[in-house]
Formats: sequence, C-alpha cells, structure tokens
Amino acid sequence: MAANTDEVDVVIAGGGPVGVLTANLLGLHGVRVLVLERESTPHGQPRAFSCDDEALRIYQSAGLIDALKPDLRQSRRVTYTSVGNKPIAELHLSEVDFGFGYTPIWFFYQPLLEKALREGLTRFEHAKLRLGTEVETLEQDPAGVTVRTRDLASGERGAVRARYLVGCDGGRSTVRGLLGIAMEGRSYEEPWIAISGTVPEDAAPPECSIVCDPERPGFVGRGPVGQFRWEFRLRPGETGEEMVQPNSVRRLISPYVDPEKVKVERAQLYTFRCLVAPRWREGRTFLAGDAAHMMPPFMGQGLVSGLRDAANLAWKLARVIRGRAPEALLDTYDQERRPHVRTMLDATVRLGYVFQARNTPTALVRDLVLRGLQRIPSVRHFVEGFRFKPPPSIEEGWLLGGRRSGRAAPEGSYFPQPRVRLSSGEERLLDDTLGPGFAVLSRKNGPATEAAHALAEALGGTAVTVGPAGLSSTDSLTVEDHTGRLAEWFTRHGVDLAVVRPDRFVFGAVPLARLPELRTALGVDRT
Repeated sequence: MAANTDEVDVVIAGGGPVGVLTANLLGLHGVRVLVLERESTPHGQPRAFSCDDEALRIYQSAGLIDALKPDLRQSRRVTYTSVGNKPIAELHLSEVDFGFGYTPIWFFYQPLLEKALREGLTRFEHAKLRLGTEVETLEQDPAGVTVRTRDLASGERGAVRARYLVGCDGGRSTVRGLLGIAMEGRSYEEPWIAISGTVPEDAAPPECSIVCDPERPGFVGRGPVGQFRWEFRLRPGETGEEMVQPNSVRRLISPYVDPEKVKVERAQLYTFRCLVAPRWREGRTFLAGDAAHMMPPFMGQGLVSGLRDAANLAWKLARVIRGRAPEALLDTYDQERRPHVRTMLDATVRLGYVFQARNTPTALVRDLVLRGLQRIPSVRHFVEGFRFKPPPSIEEGWLLGGRRSGRAAPEGSYFPQPRVRLSSGEERLLDDTLGPGFAVLSRKNGPATEAAHALAEALGGTAVTVGPAGLSSTDSLTVEDHTGRLAEWFTRHGVDLAVVRPDRFVFGAVPLARLPELRTALGVDRT
C-alpha cells in the first residue's frame, strides 16, 4: 500500500448534512471515519429549509439536539390558501403529536445546521472532515475499498483505504456514477424559483403558507434568525434569467411582504425530480441521501429521508465492523429504506397534484371538495392531524420474523419517545436514557426485568425498566412512565419486553413465553 494512503473503517464522500450526520453517528460507535468534501469552504447557501420530528429525534440520537435546537424554528401552523388568498385548510401543528418527542415541522438555516454538524465531529479523535478534496476513482475488493482522491487546491493526489464507502455526494453523485448506477424515475421540466432572505420581525408575514393558486403556486416559510423562504412556479413564457433579476424577485414576494424590508440572499432556479437508484449497495459501497433518491419538496422530506438513511446504515456498519453482526446485516439497509422512500415519494407527488391545480376552474372545484370533506370529522382529523404523511415503519428487514405482520404489529414500528422521570426526579425524553446502542425495555416485574438485563448485556446495549406513575426507585435504569404512554404500548401489543434498535425501530416485542424465540432471532445464543 502506498505511503500516502490513509486507512479508516469508513470513508464518506460528501460533507453535506447527510454525510456529516453519518460520520457523527459512526463516531459515537467508535468507528474510524473520514469525510471527503469537494468544497473547500463551508456551504454558505440556505438550500434545504425544513425538517420534521423524526429528523430531530435522529439529531438527538447523535447527541447534537442541544447544539441544533436553538437555531431551529418550530412551525405551529400551516395554512393552505387558494384563489384570492382564501384559506382552504389549516394544520395546527402545535397540537399534533405522533409520539416521537417533537412536533411535526421545524425550519432551519442550513449554514448554521451544517456548522453544528461539523463541530459535532470534533468530539471524536477518530472522525475527520477533509475539505477541498474530490473523489476521482474507487476500487473494490473482498476486503475493502480504495478511493483515489485529488486535492483541488494543490492538485496533489492521494488515496484512502477503508472497509466501506458511503456516497453522500448529492444528486450528481460521483460515487454513483463510478458504480455505473443510473437513477430511475422522472424529472419535471417546469422551473421553480427559490428565494431566501431575511425579514425584520416587525415586517414578517405569517409563518408558513402553502399557496395553491393555479396562477402562481408556491410556498412561504418562516425560519430561524429572521430567515424566510419563498418558492414559486414560473409561468409559461417566463425565463429563468428574467425571474432571478432583483425587480422580478421583488414582484414575486410583494404580495406577502414589503420587499423594501427584505434582504435577499439567494434566488435560485430548480426543477423537481422523482428519482430513486435501483440499488443502494454495490459491494462495499453504499448510497445515501440525494445520491440514492430525490423527491419534490411538497412535504419537506428530501433531507429528512437522507437523515433516515444515515440512522439506518450507521449502526449496521458499526456492528459489522466491530464483529458483532454478519456482513449480511448490511443488505437490509437497501431492503428497509428503499420501500419507505418510494412510499414517501408517491405521497409527495400526490400532495403536489392537490395544490398544483392547472387552472382556476379546477382549483375552485378542488377547494369546494376539500372544504366539504373537512366537514366530515374523520377527514378533518386526517388533514389537520398531518396524517397524510406516511408513518415511519419497516415492512421487511432485520426484524423478528423478517417482516412486519401488519400495521398493528410492534416489529418494524418506530418506538414511542415520551418524557419519563428518573429516580432523581429529573424528567427527560426517553432516548436520552436508552443510549446510542440497542435498548431492551421491560415492564417492572421480576422475570421480565431479569430477562431484559441479560438480553441487553448480550447485545452490548442498555436495559431499561418501565415503572408506573408514582414509582419510587433508586435504580438509575428504572424510569417512571408518568405519561402512561409506555404502559399503553406494552398493553396494546400484549408484550413484556421490547428490543429497540439503535435507530429506534422495534426489532421485536414479545411476552416472556416467547423469549427464547427472540434470543434466537437476535443471534445472542450462538456459540
């Protein structure tokens, strides 16, 4: 091996949010990781703008939520407006609780987000970020991957030898191209414009609106640190060169804000893409984020889907690298994530059809139907409760039984995260007690608690005993379920203990009588 070849466990191509989050998660597990980023300076542009409760829970699992949350803005209400700016629906998001610890929609300022993620890497001596370095070639063999690199400033060439490579290098992924993987799906040719800027608090428009006017569909969102985002579809005959000009930008935003009060930072054209790579693993190389999938922005799920990729893949890589799981575990990354991405993409496209009516008569019919449907309580609850977003779930993969047996089954579901109370009286979100690895939760009774501790020890994870409200305990691994949500979950599924994976999906939940089956499926009794 050449003297100028670095050696790590995992090399990541791409230093955006997905790549750097993956590195942070690997760093928590003690994995040696190197991130290669082509740009030599931090990204200064506000590209992505929104995330959800799942994203915040993933940031929490990486130990970064305290650093990120001060620069996030919670969206409490989303208004859908139509012709004449008349409201047709409202989502009262501050009242929506999917049980994962956070409300459903949050806005961020990408430069601050990326800064916090990159600073997070400094927690680990074994995690590094190398800027101004591009990937030129990759070579795979049964033992690992060799990535040939070039320093863009000096032209100097080098190499990195790793057991695995993760391509998080965006929609024009070099890694995907080197693997010869072509995306499948379609691109929408209609151009849109995204305008980012700052607005003083006293001049700010409402915090979030989805504009469903066929004359100019769009989005208006209020972010942190005075940030606002406007996105609009261009009309036939409007050119991109014309619409990014200052006067055109002022005309576009003037119905929503006094343009004299806006400091425009960015006006960028884009088109929608609904693309998914047909496979996300090739040998020892994986694709994640936009390198694996791209979707329209109507549900704000593009970046979040990439964060889910990171959460799913990182712990699996760590477990295989540390010799605690067979190589075959890595095949479940594609198996588990790609179907959910397709489901989310389909839901996003359907929502886009709803608010992108092509003409005024069609829009008026749509509005009439939507208003009528909202008089039906179940439909109103579906809309106002944000239930049209596909829930997080795994239908097939590394689960007890290999697949989810139905929507009500615990296996493959996202485990709830209520607030719990410790023996000290402190309240915290549940995941802060579970730790970064596996967790085995049990109801407070002798046999179940003993079994959970033994199983957690075999998995190298944490055992947590769930007790009722009013519980008095000096055991630091016992939590008081004062909200009753965990008790309700155990009772609804008729189980005594649950194995929760590091990505917070349930591997398996069983009554004590099925404990041997659970242990066998986890492979902890193998010699």
